[in-house]
Formats: sequence, structure tokens, C-alpha cells
Amino acid sequence: MNDRGNPPGKLADAELHFGDGPLAGLKLIGFSVWERRGGSGRNVTFPARQYSVNGERRSFALLRPIVDTSAQDGIREAVLDAYTEAEAVAR
Repeated sequence: MNDRGNPPGKLADAELHFGDGPLAGLKLIGFSVWERRGGSGRNVTFPARQYSVNGERRSFALLRPIVDTSAQDGIREAVLDAYTEAEAVAR
């Protein structure tokens, strides 16, 4: 949970823990849960790396779909569900 309220709109940082398979015992960090602008729901951002081109800052998504852009929907929903559960426990 982001209890400091900084930056505004950021609700939490999240990480994905792998329990079995070739990634067992590892975690992927860099997910964040945000309040949507205008207060109409929540959004998840995925891990990314920043870089510069001609002085302009850009970002490169580390978790990207191979073909189907909706492939990220499952992990986005899982992160949002986990946040909702954590939020309920914190109350």
C-alpha cells in the first residue's frame, strides 16, 4: 500500500511471485496500482525501463504481448484482485 500518497493517485506497488515451474522462487517487481484520473476505477502499470533518446525520456515495457494485446488483461485483473483483498484486510 502507498500510505504516503506520493505520487498522487498511486495506491500501491505490487510484485508477482512465482510458486512453481522454471521461475519458482523468483518475483517480478515493478507493477503499480493507480487510481484512474477522474476517480473512475483503478489501473495497473507494468514493469518498464526508462531510457533517453535525444534528451527525451521514454519507457520500454518489460512485459509485452506476443500477438494478442488483451493477453495482459489476466495479470492486470489478478493484481487488482490482490489489491482489493489487501485493502479489505487493512481496514
